Amino acid sequence: MDQDQRQQAIELYDQYTHEGMDRRLFMARMTAIAGSAAAASALVATIAADPAAAAIVPPTDRRLRTSMIKLLGSGGLPSYTAYTAEPANGAREASVIVIHENRGLNDHGRDVARRLALSGFHAVAVDFLSPLGGTPTDENQARDMIGKLDLTASTNHAVAMVDQLSRRPGGNGKVGVVGFCWGGAFVNRLAVAAGDKLDVGVSYYGVAPDPSEAARVSAPLVIQLAGLDERVNKTAFPWVTALRAAGKPVKYFLYDRVNHAFNNDTSAERYNKAASDLAWKRTIAAFRTNLR
Repeated sequence: MDQDQRQQAIELYDQYTHEGMDRRLFMARMTAIAGSAAAASALVATIAADPAAAAIVPPTDRRLRTSMIKLLGSGGLPSYTAYTAEPANGAREASVIVIHENRGLNDHGRDVARRLALSGFHAVAVDFLSPLGGTPTDENQARDMIGKLDLTASTNHAVAMVDQLSRRPGGNGKVGVVGFCWGGAFVNRLAVAAGDKLDVGVSYYGVAPDPSEAARVSAPLVIQLAGLDERVNKTAFPWVTALRAAGKPVKYFLYDRVNHAFNNDTSAERYNKAASDLAWKRTIAAFRTNLR
């Protein structure tokens, strides 16, 4: 299979996972690209995330403390489950909320939290499907559940989480957020809703709000986009332009010739190590600048 066919397959998978394409139609078109049903199934497996992929930072890393916690759950707010990771040395550090892709909180999201903790932050990977019973093991079911969330309510709850984490004993009062795909879009939405309560946000290839919302943003934003991701970029470019026009602190990075989800190392076809490493370096730099 040549590179053009692989790119067609990646774009078709993106349609299926983000635009509600019927699975039978998706597999029929993938079979046409791959040449057979067996080849299509194998190709999909390399594009989709692999739940058995090895973590970059093992869960047993002794430099870290990890745990499961509950956020909110009082004052009429629902309870959210979250995985936390922080340096084992007990240093006073800022909190960073990690917002997952449209498959819910999984091992990759927990791995991202541990990577943040190794850089000196209290990372909180929230399961935003908690009000619907939590992230299931079936990622297709998780995507269906994501589509049923009340995004206005979820965003308001995230603002309450920012408040809660800013008062965390042992913290320094500052809170940042990073999100990927669905989570990247959520970062933008949270920046609008949270105002000056949020200290910094980093959005990876997330669909952007209406540009008219830019004036409501206070937190510095870092927008990281994939060059081949036309679906997201057609919303993100006007968003960045509006933020700049409103005088908001925003940095925008476009990674040429890489696909949506280039940061996710569990997706063999879409992961791009060079772009991922550079984007991560910029992510940590933004957090160190704004959270210390």
